[in-house]
Amino acid sequence: MSHSIPREAELEKKQISSITQSVASAVTRIKSQDLFKQMRELEIDHGGRIYKLRLTHLNKLILTA
Repeated sequence: MSHSIPREAELEKKQISSITQSVASAVTRIKSQDLFKQMRELEIDHGGRIYKLRLTHLNKLILTA
């Protein structure tokens, strides 16, 4: 009986790991250089509202409405 507790914990850990990997693979990753294409600012239309995504001189991103 004492062996079943560690096995259950190990199984649960594997299940959580599997779920985490599934969620991680569902996220799309886009490189910022592909978005900006040699520009420093782009506009995003989100539900009819325009947002500006800018690349600063320090290579940081700023999103404004």
